[in-house]
Amino acid sequence: MTTMHVLNLFGGLVILPPTFLLAVLGVAGVFRISMREQTIARLTAVSVSTGLICSVGVLAMMLITGERHVSIEFGDWVFLPQEHFHFRLKLIFDRLSVPFAILSFVLVGTIGAFANRYLHRERGYDRFFILYAMFLFGMILATLAGTIETLFVGWELVGLSSALLVAYFHDRPNPVMNGQRVWSVYRIADAAFLVAAVVLHRLTGAGDFDGLLGTGAWPLGDAALSSQQALIVGLLLLVAAAGKSALLPFSGWLPRAMEGPTPSSAVFYGALSVHLGTFLLLRVSPILEASFALSAIVVGLGLASALFGVMAARVQSDTKSALAFASLTQVGIITAEIGFGLRYIALIHIIGHACLRALQLLRAPSLLHDYHKLENAIGEHLPADADGGPRWIPRKMQTAIYRMSFERGQLDAAIDRFVVRPFMTIFRQCDAWERRWMDTIGGRVSREAQPGEPTDAMTEAAK
Repeated sequence: MTTMHVLNLFGGLVILPPTFLLAVLGVAGVFRISMREQTIARLTAVSVSTGLICSVGVLAMMLITGERHVSIEFGDWVFLPQEHFHFRLKLIFDRLSVPFAILSFVLVGTIGAFANRYLHRERGYDRFFILYAMFLFGMILATLAGTIETLFVGWELVGLSSALLVAYFHDRPNPVMNGQRVWSVYRIADAAFLVAAVVLHRLTGAGDFDGLLGTGAWPLGDAALSSQQALIVGLLLLVAAAGKSALLPFSGWLPRAMEGPTPSSAVFYGALSVHLGTFLLLRVSPILEASFALSAIVVGLGLASALFGVMAARVQSDTKSALAFASLTQVGIITAEIGFGLRYIALIHIIGHACLRALQLLRAPSLLHDYHKLENAIGEHLPADADGGPRWIPRKMQTAIYRMSFERGQLDAAIDRFVVRPFMTIFRQCDAWERRWMDTIGGRVSREAQPGEPTDAMTEAAK
């Protein structure tokens, strides 16, 4: 057996353990098959450990052989010659995907072991691990994706599992509302991602990253796009990355996501999911290099998001929200590094920050417990850091900055006003036109339907 055959074998095995875990837990959940907590925990540990061993094996083989780019193709699943469209399932192993896959297995495995004890005898224990398995499969699929369509499938699975775990405590209104908010923002990002994929297919005839970004191994490669084309596609992908990584103006949903259990907050919004947008920018970094204006926009967006994260984190009254905005600060800096072309520094920054933030979020509950015990022992509250802002900033400006940070920039209200309401107005108006048209076809004379209100015809039909 040749070295390439061994690499392909290990590479194919990387995706199998997450697939097996999701299939087993998913089938058990659909058919309401009761599984003991210990069984779920062992199955999860074995699957994650197997995937990690295979990932490390791929890394070792690539280091020994000097290979920097290995691709595994599973054939065309959809082929439309007239439309010049084909969906090919392809996995790639390079200096970006392999470290990210290893990071995903390590952190997901660590947090899975923590969740086994943290959620012991929780009513939704099995539901948590089904969504956990969905997240792991989506994360590995997105990390190893060799085509933009495969990346989108993993991207969607990560987003769906994230939103459902934000709404994990579905017997309370706030988690459900915040889960819907997260899912709504993800819809905007996913729409931009889909449009970018369609545009790339129209421009290049394929969604294969090897064809789009050149034949050189990452981080080498030249985009097969002109500067203007790269700017259009890059802006769409930047919107997708901003929505997934909570960059401005989509940062408002990040503290809302902390409504979920602590393990999901750690793995999603502290460690992995929040970095998936920056991973996308790293994967398509040759497109960024093809347009100076696009790179400048990426840098500006990253620095603005980091500045906003710093200001918002300093005024939060709860630990998880403060850590969420601290994560935003680092993600903004990572985005700026990508815009400057510092790809390896950005990758190392992602790995280090993901490990640190996951540890902080997992430690937060016990840390607060320790603080309470210490305060009870000394009989008073621990002194808080009451340092004010820099003296060279006028007092009124400090107050304005504090209010803006405390209100989190009113980003949710801005999205509602400039994005949600216009779409809702259009949809309601179209609904009213449709009702009038149906009344006209049916030969019924009814009052003019107001947007969102039922007509006489609809009332009669209901009766």
